[in-house]
Amino acid sequence: MSGMAGAFIEAKDLRKTYHVGKIEVEALRGISFSVQKGEFVSVVGPSGSGKSTLFYLLGGLTRADGGSVVLDSDDLATLTDAARTRMRKRKIGFVFQKFNLLPTLDARSNITIAQEISGNGDRDPAHFNRITDLLGLTKRLGHRPSELSGGEQQRVALARALINKPAVVLADEPTGNLDSKNSDIVLSMLRRSNQELGQTVLMITHNPEAAKYGDRIIHMRDGQIVRPEDDPQWVAH
Repeated sequence: MSGMAGAFIEAKDLRKTYHVGKIEVEALRGISFSVQKGEFVSVVGPSGSGKSTLFYLLGGLTRADGGSVVLDSDDLATLTDAARTRMRKRKIGFVFQKFNLLPTLDARSNITIAQEISGNGDRDPAHFNRITDLLGLTKRLGHRPSELSGGEQQRVALARALINKPAVVLADEPTGNLDSKNSDIVLSMLRRSNQELGQTVLMITHNPEAAKYGDRIIHMRDGQIVRPEDDPQWVAH
């Protein structure tokens, strides 16, 4: 693997432009950075800074217009769509601001369906019980999403992301719809999965308090990485 020795994720000169009618919007303007295995990195920036576009590129959910992403020796630009899908199933756990739970399934099935989709034969009941217990879900596993609070739904979504023991957890505004109590539960669980399971975590957030859970903070503005002192939102806090 090229670049920084030991880098688990490496982005080089990432560029992405969206076309809105006749207008071109540069979402990413040549971003480069690397993340070490087992790091917890927070990516902060105001709305429109390119954070979510970066999330989709790092997760192999969309392709860059230029530059490259290497994740655990996989160069995402050279993978076919089918190979990228397999890579996501094997290596990445996603947590979205919108919980994306299946309404007809109870909490238990919403978590275990991730194992079925990935073809993961490692059904580790102890791991399932540990995660759901730490997230305070043990007594809620038989409930459907409509019977759960927003905080409980996000905790189910986090359990789903962690159940396959992914090498990388990508979290996009995981506390964006949560109160402070549920935010603390979700952030503490991300931190534990990072420290105890050795998972590499990238979390996108506009919340400076949430960002502090990371080992390191990357600031974005206008599709580029900037210094903390150039991020007015951060300085204001």
